[in-house]
Amino acid sequence: MAKQGFDNEKYLTTQSQHIQDRIAQFGGKLYLEFGGKLFDDYHASRVLPGFEPDSKLRMLEQLRDKAEIIIAINAGDIEKNKVRGDLGITYDSDVLRLIDQFRGRGLYVGSVVVTRYTGQPAADAFQARLEGLGLKVYRHYPIEGYPHNIAKIVSDEGYGRNEFIETRAPLVVVTAPGPGSGKMATCLSQLYHEHKRGVVAGYAKFETFPIWNLPLKHPVNLAYEAATADLDDVNMIDPFHLQAYGETTVNYNRDVEVFPVLAAMFEKITGTCPYQSPTDMGVNMAGNCIFDDDACQEAAKQEIVRRYYDALCDRRQGKGSDSAVYKLELLMQQAGVTSEIRPVVAWANMLAASTGEPAMSIQLADGSIVDGKTSELMGCSAAALLNALKKLSGVGGHGVHLIAQSAIQPIQTVKVNYLGSSNPRLHSDEVLIALAASANLDPKAAQALEQLAALKDCQAHCSVILSPADETIYKRLGLQLTCEPKYQTNKLYHR
Repeated sequence: MAKQGFDNEKYLTTQSQHIQDRIAQFGGKLYLEFGGKLFDDYHASRVLPGFEPDSKLRMLEQLRDKAEIIIAINAGDIEKNKVRGDLGITYDSDVLRLIDQFRGRGLYVGSVVVTRYTGQPAADAFQARLEGLGLKVYRHYPIEGYPHNIAKIVSDEGYGRNEFIETRAPLVVVTAPGPGSGKMATCLSQLYHEHKRGVVAGYAKFETFPIWNLPLKHPVNLAYEAATADLDDVNMIDPFHLQAYGETTVNYNRDVEVFPVLAAMFEKITGTCPYQSPTDMGVNMAGNCIFDDDACQEAAKQEIVRRYYDALCDRRQGKGSDSAVYKLELLMQQAGVTSEIRPVVAWANMLAASTGEPAMSIQLADGSIVDGKTSELMGCSAAALLNALKKLSGVGGHGVHLIAQSAIQPIQTVKVNYLGSSNPRLHSDEVLIALAASANLDPKAAQALEQLAALKDCQAHCSVILSPADETIYKRLGLQLTCEPKYQTNKLYHR
């Protein structure tokens, strides 16, 4: 387990109180923008070791009797099948997953809003699918001159053109599958429509990053820029807060750009804006709950390097851009890090160079490194998993076989003879199935299988881009994975 640096229980207590105070400030109706991931904020749990991925949800559950949820999704993200990197599923699929998760926790999802809609066929199909499932779907549209043309934005040709989302609860939480989905614009549009209907409503923002009371170039804040490199977000000093209070705080460009719009909105609603700055809008207490800054800095630096490798692989696969890679290189320079802070990188690459085949390395919690080579029986990622489980369980080294040959051959037969695969090697998921089957008869296999949970937060690196099957297993096990931006073969088509 990574060294802890964040007090999650203190966070739950202080953050919940601040949200309650903000609700009381407005009374009546409050639109609360939930930034980042609500159910599974794995980015926060990686850069703030000790943060629980569902912390935001646990606070929201306390308000379930007076809250409802709107999920926003960008029509462009639907059209291009944008994928959540941590889960490997598209944003539109994640909307369905989120709805199921919310309902499973007793939370009411009132509607879905498709933002920046311009007639995208994929967005139309997604709306029809949701409506077929009995969900209310609304459309919001791009506004020319956004966010600077305030006169047009705060008019019937701006927010007034958006469909008004019918809500029934005093607290309306607006969330999304990922950044750039239009959560803030949805809240502001709703405030405009509520005002036209004679309803006074408030707005507040619950955004974990950037952390306003950490330095601008603190690794935790740089890691946030790394996570949003494809959006061209940048952290910046909040000029409005500096002018109003003489205090230096950190926010990010989109909130700073839209603040004049928010101020104009509130002036139309109440005659005055209750906030002096974008920082005032927030209720983030995460910075006050860091008890080991060094641990959080180290975790954030690792995240920046991991994001860099992700960007390299995305570019190699035609899913990313040069600009994202260049930005991440700059962020690494600002954080003072290179790939050398990940020993698994050099280890896997040296092993691959010596064998001439793909290789994988895993760094365990105690700092030791195990590796996996490509063989006739299994791929390097599957071999590395087995060797890590051997080391963790203490059942023996390379000479010990945890999986019986009788368990491997039937899987290979099915793959090659019936599923049309040209590669008989076992992937990571297939090896785990074979290990589970062997555990019925072999106590050592059972002992190794019990160590799967100990792989969480371990660092891993592969000398080639992993197959989707192997990558998915590593992420589900909680390993923090990077890959070299190259394929195993020179083929044009890769699965």
